[in-house]
Amino acid sequence: MKMTRMITAVEAHAEGEGGRVITGGMPLLKGNSVFEKMQDMQAHHDDIRLLMLREPRGNPALCCNAIVPPCDPTADAGFIVMEQTEYAPMSGSNAICVTTVLLETGVVPMIEPVTTLRLEAPAGVIEVRATCRDGKVERVEFENVPAFVAHLGVPLEVAGFGTVDVDIAWGGMWFVIGNAAAFGIDPVAENGGASVRAIEAMRHAAAEQYPVSHPDNPDLRGPTIGQIVAPPIEDGTDGRGAISVSSGPFDPARPNALTGALDRSPCGTGTCAKMAVLHAKGQLEVGQDYVNASPIGTRFTGRIERLTNVGDYPAIVPSLSGRGWISGVSQWMLDPSDPFPEGFTIGDIWG
Repeated sequence: MKMTRMITAVEAHAEGEGGRVITGGMPLLKGNSVFEKMQDMQAHHDDIRLLMLREPRGNPALCCNAIVPPCDPTADAGFIVMEQTEYAPMSGSNAICVTTVLLETGVVPMIEPVTTLRLEAPAGVIEVRATCRDGKVERVEFENVPAFVAHLGVPLEVAGFGTVDVDIAWGGMWFVIGNAAAFGIDPVAENGGASVRAIEAMRHAAAEQYPVSHPDNPDLRGPTIGQIVAPPIEDGTDGRGAISVSSGPFDPARPNALTGALDRSPCGTGTCAKMAVLHAKGQLEVGQDYVNASPIGTRFTGRIERLTNVGDYPAIVPSLSGRGWISGVSQWMLDPSDPFPEGFTIGDIWG
């Protein structure tokens, strides 16, 4: 057997969303922060992202994480989030997967009943609190980077749907958020295809009509991701929605192509962006829990811990909690004769 690369990964998911975690086989990345290491990986080692996320090793709904040494001296570990079309500066579901893997595999010592640790993401350092019992991480809660609203209730021309009112907010990624009812969609699992088409069209339109950048890091531009939201249908929840993780560029000439896949979880950064919008509208207060449901019924619980400012924007400091599970351990290899060293996509499920 010949191979030019071997990558060891722990397969995990957070409330249904797959978050593969690379624990071995990564190159030495350069940079004075995890954000700079992410930029180095994007510029010089993007083949790893493609190898891990495209077929035959990946699928449109899968995310991947690389555990890297932190640059912040107070952090226990760093992680880089890889998605199908971008390197996400932060991700709630992936932070939960990474925490679960670090503790359950012993990379970071587990202390029962609660382990506290700090993780450095490209968006910044987050404080994590993991509830543990009998060697299992039962729940992960973390204080996210501040979330804020850039545009509230602005009109957006969306191909195939006309004018809809949307919000654009940062929750660790730049989101465009619209009401599912405005698109005539109930964001349940069986309507996943319709949800993705609407969200991708909305995201494409927002990137053109309302481009934004983070005041503390202008390289964090968007919106790069979108969600449609709806009222709750299950007791114990406060709202629900659908988030599309893009798998390719949206083409207005082919509006029915599926250029994304639904986030199987309620989306951590999406929940935080949504809470910032609700607070800006006077519908969510400091200290108030917000239970967000995914299209498959899984839940994340968010809460506004306190208020702050990011540049000129009033902002919230949100926390988020959810559950993660390890589903396997894998070693991925690349044979030098493999004709697909960066994987491949096919129009049947990749648009």
